[in-house]
Amino acid sequence: MSVAVLFVCLGNICRSPLAEAALRQECTASDLNIIVDSAGTGDWHAGQPPDERAQAAAARNGLDIGHLRARQVTPADFRDFDHIVALDRQNYRDLRAMQPANARAQLSLLLDHVEGRAGEDVADPYYGEDAAFDQTWSEVTDAARAMRQRLEADAVA
Repeated sequence: MSVAVLFVCLGNICRSPLAEAALRQECTASDLNIIVDSAGTGDWHAGQPPDERAQAAAARNGLDIGHLRARQVTPADFRDFDHIVALDRQNYRDLRAMQPANARAQLSLLLDHVEGRAGEDVADPYYGEDAAFDQTWSEVTDAARAMRQRLEADAVA
């Protein structure tokens, strides 16, 4: 079974590329056939690599995300992905507003996948220091682990 997951934040240069990297890393030892991508609800960073601080946080955890490029969510994403995962409530609301009638993707908040964190936002580290990006990495890693476990269980069921 193949599953496709799209992570969405505002500009696609901080939180969502980190979430993409975390789920990819989490699934490397898994038998899941998974497609992972990220996008933003806004388009002002389209074509740009992740923020240097996000790249540094990923590098501190053994990952290179410098090849990723920001893009904006498209109507086709709602058809092409099984799961569209917003990093915060505002982006979740924006995704709901742009969701086409024929969407097949299930929408959720990232921290809904972490026990005891449902309804919470992953804080936007953009205006913070390195520690804010490390906190984001910790949150997206916890969520990626929980998502992998759920996706594996769903694949068996």
